[in-house]
This record gives sequence, structure tokens and C-alpha cells, in this order.
Amino acid sequence: MTVGHYLKEFHGLPVFHFPDTDTPAELPDAAAVAWRISAPTYCDSDDEQWEVLFERFLKSVDAGRVRALVVGGWDEAYETSSAGIVTALMAANNRLTALEAVFLGDMTGEDCEISWIVQSDVTPLLAAYPRLREFGVRGGTDLAFPPVRHTGLETLVVETGGLPAEVVRGIAGSDLPALENLELWLGTDEYGGDSTADDLAPLLSGSAFPALRSLGLCNSAIQDAVAEAVAGAPVVARLERLGLSMGVLTDEGAAALLDGQPLTHLGRLDLSHHYLSEAMRKRVLDALAPYGVVVDLGDAQETDDEGDGRVWRYVAVAE
Repeated sequence: MTVGHYLKEFHGLPVFHFPDTDTPAELPDAAAVAWRISAPTYCDSDDEQWEVLFERFLKSVDAGRVRALVVGGWDEAYETSSAGIVTALMAANNRLTALEAVFLGDMTGEDCEISWIVQSDVTPLLAAYPRLREFGVRGGTDLAFPPVRHTGLETLVVETGGLPAEVVRGIAGSDLPALENLELWLGTDEYGGDSTADDLAPLLSGSAFPALRSLGLCNSAIQDAVAEAVAGAPVVARLERLGLSMGVLTDEGAAALLDGQPLTHLGRLDLSHHYLSEAMRKRVLDALAPYGVVVDLGDAQETDDEGDGRVWRYVAVAE
């Protein structure tokens, strides 16, 4: 139910944690790793604040060769938004001239629960870095993503325990002609995930992102409704990978998916963390495996039945 590990790889590069103490004599080549810059989320008086640590990083490496940055924690991330981090990154765009990838909010549950991370409007980063190819953000509280145009972005990942409908609509309404990979963790309404399948309509129509080849609509409490919408979505015909993982997908959603348009052209279908019966799992595999589709049906879940008509199913990551 929570994020339990930090990123080990980002943008095809191993993640290297920039030390939060005196910088050692030797550091990796600036272009060879994704640099993780992280301050404690519960800072003591003698701890470096994130902005101070970031400035020391810029002075310690060849900033003009840095390709990828992973922002970890910042002080009181459960109360203080990422706006200061966004501002600091924007101010460094004339130094980070080779930057291709940013991940904002690489924190575990011990640092700050995913649904407690206070974000901000992150789209100014895209304007500040026109060469950015990959962008990821974790945390949905106060997250804003108004429609934006960016001609270079190829991968966008938004990980939340609850993704606001306004953010979904902002992403779906953006002009991202190079976007090939999109992954949205829609979450639950208890944590601000108030979007519906209708909010996905511009994305599913196939008109939003002409280069899209991989789509993940994940971690959703309305996974059956999402699956039903995907079943007839024009965008699916040109996808190579489709993910409906981490949510509360049941036999109803899986049946809608199979009864919709053909999925036999896919290279991979990820339905992991699901609530499918054994019979439905067999039906899915029988329908797609003979065509070479790799289907992930791992992490099967059991419905909690209270015996009084109440049943409980849970997304993979919420708090």
C-alpha cells in the first residue's frame, strides 16, 4: 500500500545519491549517472536544505554534462510544496544545458507517504528545459499540470495515490507531439483521485499524442470503468504496450476489455495486481497468448467480503 524503495535506475542510467555530507574526492562522470539530490523530510537544524544541497551539487560536478536528475525529499514535504524545488531547477537551466530527464519526488513511505507529498505546478519545468525527454513526478496533493506544449518530451509518468481530474484533463489537453510513453496512477477518491473515464476521452481518442506507443492507466479504484473505456478507444490500435495494473480490475472489466477491439497486436498487456477469477485469467491468456502477447497477471488479490454485502478491494499504492 506504499512506495518502499527509491529509484535505482532512471532514464537508462544508474541512480547515484549525491552525498549530503562533504563531497568525496571523486564522483562519477557527470553524464554517466542519474544524480539523486535529496534532503531529509524531517530536517534538523544542522541539515542542509534541498536548495543549499542542490547548489553544492552544481558546484561539485560538470553541470553542463548532467543528463538526468532525481529529486528526492525536501524538508517537510508533507506540508511544504515542491514550488521552491521547481524554482531552483528553473534557475539552473543555463547551467544544466544537457539535462534530458527529471523525476520529482522520489520518496518512500518512510520519508513521506505518496498521498502526503505536496507538489505544485510542475509545467514550468517543461518550459525551462525544452530538451527534456523524460519527466516523472510522485505525489498528487496540490499537483497542477495545466495544458502545455513541449515538442521533445517522450516519456511522462505521474505516480499518485489520487490524481485530481483537473490534472488528468490538463495532461490529456497538452500538446506533446513526441510523447511515446505515458503512465498515470489514477488512485482513489479518498486521496484526491476524483477523475472519471470521461476525463480520459481526449487521450483515448488517439488525437492527443500521435507518437504514443505505451499507455499505462494504473493504480485505479475505477479500473473496470477504465478498462471498458479502453476497450473501444481508438488509441489502442497503435499501442505496443498497454497497462491496467495496480488497480481493482475485476472479471467485469477484463470481460469488457476482451469483448472490445482486438488486442492481439500488443506486445505486452500488464494487468498485474488484479481481482480476476482463475477462469477469467485463463480466458485472457487463451485469447492473447497464442498471438505472442506477453500478459502479466501476477499479484492476484483476494476480495475482502464482510458477508453483509460489503466487499473491499484495494489499489496497490494509496497512502
